[in-house]
Amino acid sequence: MVDFKVCLIYNYAQHYRESIFLLLEKEFGCDFVFGDKYYDVKKIDYSHFSKMPTEVKNLYVGPFLWQRGVLKYLFKDYDKYIMLGQLYDISTWLFLLFSKLLGKEVYLWSHGWYGRENSVKKVLKRLFFGLSKGVLLYGNYARELMIKDGFDSNRLFVVYNSLNYDKQLEIRNKLKENCLYSKHFDNNNPVLLFIGRLTFVKKLDMLIQVVYMSILKNKPLNLIFIGKGEDEMNLRKKVCELNLESYVWFYGASYDEFEISNLIYNADICVAPGNVGLTAIHSLAYGCPVITHDNFKYQMPEFEAIKKTITGDYFDQDNAESLYATIENWLSMHKNREYTRIKAYEEIDTRWNPYNQVQIIKKALNIK
Repeated sequence: MVDFKVCLIYNYAQHYRESIFLLLEKEFGCDFVFGDKYYDVKKIDYSHFSKMPTEVKNLYVGPFLWQRGVLKYLFKDYDKYIMLGQLYDISTWLFLLFSKLLGKEVYLWSHGWYGRENSVKKVLKRLFFGLSKGVLLYGNYARELMIKDGFDSNRLFVVYNSLNYDKQLEIRNKLKENCLYSKHFDNNNPVLLFIGRLTFVKKLDMLIQVVYMSILKNKPLNLIFIGKGEDEMNLRKKVCELNLESYVWFYGASYDEFEISNLIYNADICVAPGNVGLTAIHSLAYGCPVITHDNFKYQMPEFEAIKKTITGDYFDQDNAESLYATIENWLSMHKNREYTRIKAYEEIDTRWNPYNQVQIIKKALNIK
């Protein structure tokens, strides 16, 4: 056990972060302070922690967040803090300012730079991240942008991202190809998949457009949506308008990992027309290649797990014709699914797992 205490303060205990949080607790006794609400995202069962986390109340005013009660943790017996680095979190700004006066180390866990910041936002971000001891970034793209903007490379650590790696590893070793999709769709068409919240920012209507185009070109594709969200009604309406009911499956939300793994493993391609996020990690964990758009300024950091022509590909942003062509090219050029699965697994096993993350975080915080 380390000879100093670490506290992680986060906006919420998202269920998909359970593995990394529990490993941080195990590796160096990290304590946790979580916000009490975050949209409709499922919360971690706190009983899984050895020591019960503390909750504070999240108060939102437009884009701004105040976590009531977090400042008192500056005066508790902690030497180092890891905080979610959200620019619009006012309580985090004050925490950073007071930490300087008290000689406490604060590390911000953040997306960092996107590459589309205007001059005002750049100034604010320089101030914000400059108040920290170091920044834990999800990807190398953001790190390179920040170095170009004058940040000290020794204070920028790429920690990637992860899901429930141990469980996924156990499951994937048991997976086999089956006739799940041919039975449901009553055909042998290639299957496109999207897994995640069905939100407008994901531009999922483009997938329905692609399926329609595939039928017109006499190369029909099937499509499955795994998830629920604000855009579902509009997507269902478009499917009906184009008479695509027999080609599109609204599976709904599922938190059963074995069920999800079977769906991902047997699909041909996971497609994220908008930003890709953890959808890429979930899909690659079960050997499914990922296609998303190529404008990295408007991507989430997990796009870096997609290695062009190896674990997936990119299309021209907002261009349905380009998306269709990219899908068709992948299907025609990548017949060996087992090779793709092996490369996808290598990407996850090397970088995008909690064990790799913890080792990088320990190095960043100078934990032996």
